[in-house]
Amino acid sequence: MEYVNQIRLEMQSCSENEALARTVAASFVAEMDPTMEELTEIRTAISEAVSNAVIHAYGGDRKGLIILEAALLSDGKVIFSVEDKGRGIEDIEKAREPLFTTGPAGERSGMGFTVMESFMDKLQVESTPGRGTRITMVKLLDRSYGF
Repeated sequence: MEYVNQIRLEMQSCSENEALARTVAASFVAEMDPTMEELTEIRTAISEAVSNAVIHAYGGDRKGLIILEAALLSDGKVIFSVEDKGRGIEDIEKAREPLFTTGPAGERSGMGFTVMESFMDKLQVESTPGRGTRITMVKLLDRSYGF
């Protein structure tokens, strides 16, 4: 499998950068001529991953680094990763359960990982408490693009 293109974007962990990350991800995959549904799914999954980093990794008020990486592969797959250097996740399996949240009751739905998983073909979460989290997502676009 051959890489067609790759990008890396470093940004500060602020909620305004969720829109930037969504736009960058959508623009990056545009050369593969995805459907509107695929673009919406990618934008939503990226937004959830960046939002998790802003809210949970750094606590909302504390700022830190979020790294978005993306790669287009010759077989039609797109790989995204969103990484932070924040507090990490103590129990990944528990965090991936629908409706689980560490935020204040009523403020968070606890559906971030569930949303990411439902819109992407593969989701992997790696985290070390005190060192950060890396979410890797794979999306296989519906058609062949002649790469």
